[in-house]
Amino acid sequence: MAKLSRIARPQTRFMQSNEIGEVAAEENAYGFNHAVRGYDPEEVDDYINNLFGNYKNTQNVLNKQKEEFESFNGPILFTSNCIVPPRANASYKDRIYITGACGLEGAHYIPERKDGKPKDFSALIAHAKQCQPPMAIESGTLIGGFAHAQVVALADKVVEAVKSGAIRKFFVMAGCDGRMKSREYYTEFAEKLPKDTVILTAGCAKYRYNKLALGDINGIPRVLDAGQCNDSYSLAVIALKLKEVFGLDDVNKLPIVYNIAWYEQKAVIVLLALLALGVKNIHLGPTLPAFLSPNVKNVLIEQFGIGGISTADEDIMKFLS
Repeated sequence: MAKLSRIARPQTRFMQSNEIGEVAAEENAYGFNHAVRGYDPEEVDDYINNLFGNYKNTQNVLNKQKEEFESFNGPILFTSNCIVPPRANASYKDRIYITGACGLEGAHYIPERKDGKPKDFSALIAHAKQCQPPMAIESGTLIGGFAHAQVVALADKVVEAVKSGAIRKFFVMAGCDGRMKSREYYTEFAEKLPKDTVILTAGCAKYRYNKLALGDINGIPRVLDAGQCNDSYSLAVIALKLKEVFGLDDVNKLPIVYNIAWYEQKAVIVLLALLALGVKNIHLGPTLPAFLSPNVKNVLIEQFGIGGISTADEDIMKFLS
């Protein structure tokens, strides 16, 4: 478990989006979006003093990117598809670096690894040292570090909390965020969940509720953040491990409710992975994908129990019954 500061510390020179270890091992770094939130503390020991936090003060992962990158002042490394093309007059256009599958015309490209060696971030680091410090946008702390290795290490404590009744249910609230007002549902849902429930999350959906003061249950934070959307794998591993330690023959017998926010194709792939693992009765919102044909929609509903959402109050009552 690690606490990540949201304070914009003056000595920090750059931020990045995912490959935080290779960069932060050499220079101070901020994570943006969901980067580093799921890392096991042992994985960040070598550079934790250089990892200053999460530079972001908005719920939506994209809607303030252009403003926040202006005030950040340092280079930004993109590794995923969460990139909004900058305005023509943006001051940070020359500070954008990309790597991996991410692409943006005119951005600096960090080549792939060669012969098993780390990527070469020297150009980005040199650039960072020439930049002004970031402007502070807020202060506070976020608790992260709950990928599957960390949660599995706490399995005995979690099982004890469930058996004692301290934890009544887990709610998987992973997935995507978006600009639509209807996504405020997830903030309200998290706020209204009973205090004997725990949220398992991954992806930018977390920004609807990860700053809420939801507390903990016997030292277990009520929001366990596995990291970015690709780390939904960790949530599946956690579910399968809980199935094992509880001695169950079906993952659907676990006290877990799936209330997932979807936005784009990657989230659909995560959904298909859950279905392949036999997970049923998943609820998707704010709406079901419009591209589903009637036949496919019927199969998902009839064979897998896929459902939508209504209001936070109605859904909480239904999920806890």
